[in-house]
This record gives sequence, structure tokens and C-alpha cells, in this order.
Amino acid sequence: MREVLARASALLADARVPTPEVDARLLAAHIAGTSPMGVLFAEVTEEFSQAFEAAVARRATREPLQHITGTAPFGPLELEVGPGVFIPRPETEVLADWAVRTLADTPRPIVVDLGTGSGALPIYIGHHIPEAQLYAVELSATAREFAARNAASHNVRLSLVDANMTDPELLPELRGRVDLVVANPPYVPETPDLDPEVYHDPHEAVFSGPDGMDAIRGLVPVAAQLLRPGGWLGVEHDDATSESTRAVIAASGGFSAPEPLRDLAGRERFVCASKL
Repeated sequence: MREVLARASALLADARVPTPEVDARLLAAHIAGTSPMGVLFAEVTEEFSQAFEAAVARRATREPLQHITGTAPFGPLELEVGPGVFIPRPETEVLADWAVRTLADTPRPIVVDLGTGSGALPIYIGHHIPEAQLYAVELSATAREFAARNAASHNVRLSLVDANMTDPELLPELRGRVDLVVANPPYVPETPDLDPEVYHDPHEAVFSGPDGMDAIRGLVPVAAQLLRPGGWLGVEHDDATSESTRAVIAASGGFSAPEPLRDLAGRERFVCASKL
């Protein structure tokens, strides 16, 4: 198995996959039905070899690892993903953890996720706070299907809302009642220069105008309408637009001074603010 992994790692490295050794081991573990640590002790059968070679060949084309395995880890969760839904990234777990801590003393909190994709954020919150009332807004029918399956597989009750996150008429029945709004919106400026894997995500889930701020500008007034006084907004943004995101929230006039939140690498990747 070590030799098999070494050959696969070399092939992926030649294809400029950023983490060839990790990806080779994760693919092998997926096919062998074991853990990344246990894969070293798995038997290299002909069936395994054929399936592994095919998977490595797909990854060498820069198809996302998560599309090949069909899942993406998110905190303690394994979420189903595939073409047509945004793949949740590890850094978003920081926003999810902040949300859970922020709601710690709120009984039966009402939470709205704007642009839920696979359902990662509300399902994470529901996993830790089972009594939370969760609303997941998503315009893509394909993404809503993934979110519904993920919620069901993790026994989380999730109300899926077919709507645009920037719709000023969104969820009128919740206006002024929501305890927390979270959003991992599209925030990447339009560019052709990113890693090939990024372009496998739905375009509308990644890119947001020339400066990457279109969705954030649109969702801030929506969040202000939904939140109760003292409720919180948490938004993920590009690592170069923390100042711009804070400026948009401050200019809305409906929030306390917005505060940056850093990811595990120390980069400002989120902004949090309380409704006045």
C-alpha cells in the first residue's frame, strides 16, 4: 500500500494538486472503506487497484476530491456534496463555531442562513443546538436537494426556503424575530486565475461582481430586517475584503460597530455585528 500511495502521490504532484500525499491517502481510504490511518493496512486487491487508479486519474484532472468521494467533512459532520452545490471549506467551521457559542444562552433560537448551499452552517448549529429553529435560504434547487438530504442524515430539522438571499421581502413572518443570521455568500471577485477546483463549484455560489461584494451589499439590509434588537449577524468574506464588509455593515446604520473574526490561519475572514 505504501508503494501504491507513493505512485499516486507522484502522479498528483505532477498534476500540481496542492496536497498530493493527503489526497492520495484520502482516496485510498474512501475506496478501501477505512480510515486514512487504517488504509496502510488495507489489502491491495485487483478491485481496489482498478478503482483507485480511476479515482486518482480523476483527481489528476483537478476534479475536486470531494466530488470523487461524494462527501466533505465539516466539523463533526460528513456532508454529501457533488456537482451543483458549493463544497464547504474548513475555514467556515470558525463561523459555525462562533454561531453556536453566540447562541449558548438563547432558548429555542431562531436562525436564518442566507445562501445555505449544502446546509453546512445550519446543520452544524442544529447538531449542537437541537432545539434551534433553522431556516436555510437557497435559490438553487440542486443545492436545496443536497441540503435536505444532509439535514435528514444528521437528524436536523431544517426549513428550506426557495428564495434569493438579497430579496428585501424575504421571510416577512420572521421580521424582527431572528436571533442570528449567518451567511457564507459568494464573495470572490470575477477572475479566471483561481485553482481549477474552484470552477467546479457553481459560479453563482463563488463569484459576486467585480469586487466580490455584490451579495454582501444585498444581504446586509435583509439581515437588518430579520434580526431582533440584540440579534447577531455573522458573514464570511474574502480575505482581502474585511474592511469593505465592515464598511457596508456600518453604513447600513442598523448594527453595532462590526467586529472582525479571524480564521485558524489568523486571517480576517468574518465580520460579526449586533442589531441595534
